[in-house]
Amino acid sequence: RKTAHDFDQELLILFDAYVHGAIDRRTFLDRAGKFAVGGVTAAMLLDQLSPKFLEAQQVPSDDVRIAAEYLEYDSPNGNGQMRGYFSAPAAAGGAGRLPGILVIHENRGLNPHIEDIARRLAVDNFVAFAPDALFPLGGYPGDEDRARQLFPQLDQAKTREDFVAAAGFLRGRPQCTGRIGAVGFCYGGGMVNYLATRLGTDLSAGVPYYGSSPNVEDVAKIRCPLLIQSAENDPRINESWPGYEQALQAAGVSYQRHLYPGTQHGFNNDTTPRYDAAAAKLSWERTIAFFNQHVRR
Repeated sequence: RKTAHDFDQELLILFDAYVHGAIDRRTFLDRAGKFAVGGVTAAMLLDQLSPKFLEAQQVPSDDVRIAAEYLEYDSPNGNGQMRGYFSAPAAAGGAGRLPGILVIHENRGLNPHIEDIARRLAVDNFVAFAPDALFPLGGYPGDEDRARQLFPQLDQAKTREDFVAAAGFLRGRPQCTGRIGAVGFCYGGGMVNYLATRLGTDLSAGVPYYGSSPNVEDVAKIRCPLLIQSAENDPRINESWPGYEQALQAAGVSYQRHLYPGTQHGFNNDTTPRYDAAAAKLSWERTIAFFNQHVRR
């Protein structure tokens, strides 16, 4: 199985631009052509870099340790009716209430990888809820390219309200203690940063993975500790970190930041070659420990 080290860094940056909508598929293939050597085409390179969901799944949907279902929730200030994936330990019904973790996807909606993340959290004895921002447009379409095309069609002001509503929905679930944390990746990492500025003490901990910084003028509103997970080779995200850190320090917000050497944006996503097994393992151990410390009370 290929890893990021099997690809030229310039190609990885090009793929990042494609994933985040800065260039289209044709432009990626045109520019990737110079890396297509030895019988490998640009289209083959794109396939190699794209997610392999089934191969990477850690907790199958029928795992006896967990109980998972799709639930709809109201978002009156957002898109009205929304849906997400709720996962809990199978014994949660008789084991008392558990802390909740909101899981926020990348810019492709609720794909199988994010559902797997929610199930992993259930195995770690949390209840997890992963909303699908694409639900107003029919939900995650089962195709990453199509999902990427749909995402810019969302009204982001409404989508932010959908995630605020999702946090309230999770806090109010009968299986939840009412204490919640949030973890998100890429787009979802930026949303965790945003929710930290919006939810006040309703959010007990936030873990943004390589997410964009919130508006610095809103940082003083943050009331929860943050565990910020960053990739070393991620200039698009990292350029805003110094200003964000300055605002966190000025506001007296409790935060930790870990920068994982040699990693790419998306290093925790084990469905693509940008995955870094050692960094993903360490960062996830830190994430669970952080939630256990701040949310499990």
